[in-house]
Amino acid sequence: MTTTKRTFENWVPNPDKQRVMKIDAEEIDDFEAQKNRFKSGEWAETEFMRFRLRQGVYGQRQPDRQMVRVKAPFGGLTADQMDVLGEIAEQYAPLKKGHLTTRENVQYHHVLLDETPDLLRTLGDVGLTSREACGNTVRNVVAPPNAGVDPDEVFDVTPYVAAYARHFLRHPTTQMMPRKSKTAFSGSEKDVAMTPIHDVGFIARIKDGKKGFKIVLGGGLSIMPRMAKTLEEFVPVEDFIRYAEAALRIYNRQDEERKNLMKARIKFTIERLGIDTFREMVNEELKGEWANKPINLDALMWIEDEEADAPAVPSDATPEPTGDAAYDAWKATNVVAQKQEGFNLVYTRIERGDIYAEQWGQLADVARQFAGGRVRIDQQQNMVFRWVRTESLFDMYTALGKIGFAAAGRETIRDIVTCPGTDSCKLGITSSMGLNKALGETLDEMDLGDPDVSSLHIKASGCPNSCGQHHIANIGFHGAVMKAPGGQVPAYEMFLAGNYEDGDVRVGHRVKARVPAKKAPEALKSILAYYTENRNDGEKFNDFVDRVGVAPFEEMFGQFKTEIGPLDRDHINTYMDWGKTVLYKLERGEGECAV
Repeated sequence: MTTTKRTFENWVPNPDKQRVMKIDAEEIDDFEAQKNRFKSGEWAETEFMRFRLRQGVYGQRQPDRQMVRVKAPFGGLTADQMDVLGEIAEQYAPLKKGHLTTRENVQYHHVLLDETPDLLRTLGDVGLTSREACGNTVRNVVAPPNAGVDPDEVFDVTPYVAAYARHFLRHPTTQMMPRKSKTAFSGSEKDVAMTPIHDVGFIARIKDGKKGFKIVLGGGLSIMPRMAKTLEEFVPVEDFIRYAEAALRIYNRQDEERKNLMKARIKFTIERLGIDTFREMVNEELKGEWANKPINLDALMWIEDEEADAPAVPSDATPEPTGDAAYDAWKATNVVAQKQEGFNLVYTRIERGDIYAEQWGQLADVARQFAGGRVRIDQQQNMVFRWVRTESLFDMYTALGKIGFAAAGRETIRDIVTCPGTDSCKLGITSSMGLNKALGETLDEMDLGDPDVSSLHIKASGCPNSCGQHHIANIGFHGAVMKAPGGQVPAYEMFLAGNYEDGDVRVGHRVKARVPAKKAPEALKSILAYYTENRNDGEKFNDFVDRVGVAPFEEMFGQFKTEIGPLDRDHINTYMDWGKTVLYKLERGEGECAV
C-alpha cells in the first residue's frame, strides 16, 4: 500500500466530509500546543493525561507510545473512511494495523505522541474523531449492526444513537465525570447491543403508537459485574436524551464515587442509593431550569437513506455453485437476510479484530462494489456489510476470499473475542491476543460438527476488567498469574456458562482454579470433552454447567498446577506467555481509565 504523507498547514475540516461527529480544527491545534507544553515540562503528567484522554489518546505500557481510539457511533464507517483508516495504519502504527474493539471503535497502537496531532487531523479529513473515546466521558455509543434492516426491530435506532452521541460530545456535564459512561441502543427485546452490561442502555419500544425507549442504568462488568436496572419502562423519543442527561447530572455530582475511582462507575451509585431512590432523584432533576431548554432532536439525528445507495441487481453475477462445502458453510454462518427483500447482511470474521494497512482499502472496495459503500463494526470485533444483493453473494464471497476474509464461523466457537492484553495495555496481565491465536489453532484441529459445541462463544481478557467481555461468554478467560517453583507463570481464571444472546445477558460461574496460560488450549478441550461425555440428551452447555456446578472443572484444572514443574529445560515453556520468548514477569502499570 502506497500513501502520501499529508500536510496540515492551516488545516480546516472539509464540511462535505463532516459526518456524525463534529470535527474541530482549533481543538486539535490546541491539543498539539498542549502536547508541546507537556514535553517541555510545563504540564504535570497527571494533569496532561486527563486532557490527553479526552482527545482519545491513551498511554500504553511502552514509554512514549500511545493508543489512539477512533469513535464510530453505531459502528458505522464509509468506504472513504476505511481507505483513510488504512493510511493511518500505514503511516502511524508501527505494526501496520488497526484493531476493532468490543466497543465498535478502531484502535491504533504504539503511536508516537508527537505524531498524534497529525493522526487526528487525518481522521478529521473524513469526518472521524477520537474526541472523548477515552477519559471520564460518554464513550462511543454502540448499536446492533443490523439496525435499520432487522426484521424483528421495533424501529431503527441509528438516528437516535447519533443524536445521543452528538448531544453529549463536548457537553460540560460529561467532561470529567467520576468515571466513564458506556451506552448501548437496541432495536428490540432481543437486545443485540447487550444493554444490561452498560452504564446507560436504551431498548426501542412503541406505546400507544408513539416511539420511545425503555431506559436502564447501572450495568457493567469488570471485577464487580452488575446487570443494569430499569429506570423507566417507557420514555418517548423526544424525552430520552433529557432523562439520560438528568441521570448523568446526578451521577456527576456524587462525591462518594469520586473518593474511590475503582468503585466510581454509575453502577455503584445505583447500588448505593437504590434504583427507586435514583428514579426519584431523576424526576426531581427534570424539574430544573436546564430541563426546560429545548433539545432539537431533529437537528441532532443522523438520517441517511442507505437503501438509495444500495446496489442494483447485477447483470453479470456468478451463479451460486452446488456442492461447494466452504461456500455453503460461509453462507450458513455469515449471511443473514434483511427485512428488505433481496438484500442481506454479510458478517466478516476479523481474526483477533486486526485489519492490516492494505486490507482496509481492500475491504473498502468490497463495500463499494457490494454494499453501497458502507460497513458497520459489531461488538464481536467483526465487520458487517449491509445491503448485499442475494445475487451477489458468491461474487462477494470470492472477493473476500482473495483478501483473506472469507472464513466461515461468525458467532461460533471459532469466532473468539479478545482484548489487546499485554501487547499494549498497562493493565494487562497476560497476552490475550496470543491466547486467541493458540485457542483458534486448537479449534481448527478439532471436529466441531456438534452444533451444541460449535454454537458456543469464547471470550478472553488480559486482566479482570473484561474489555474482552469474558464474563458473559459460555467459556471466558481472564488473565492472572500463578506462583511456581521457578517463579511466576502466566495464567487464566475462567468463567463458564455466561450468556449475551436473545435478551438474556448473564455472568458466568467463576471457576476457582487457575490454569497456566500454556495449558489453556488443553483446558478448553477438557471442558468440551467433559460436556459432550456427560450431558443429558439435548442439554445445552449452560444448562449442563448449571446442573453439575463448577466443582468438576475446579478438580479438572487442579492437575495443571502440579504439571508446571521447576524452571528447567523441560518446563521453561510454561514460564513464558503465548507469543513471547522471554520469561514471564508480572508488569502491571497504573491504568489510565480511572484517572
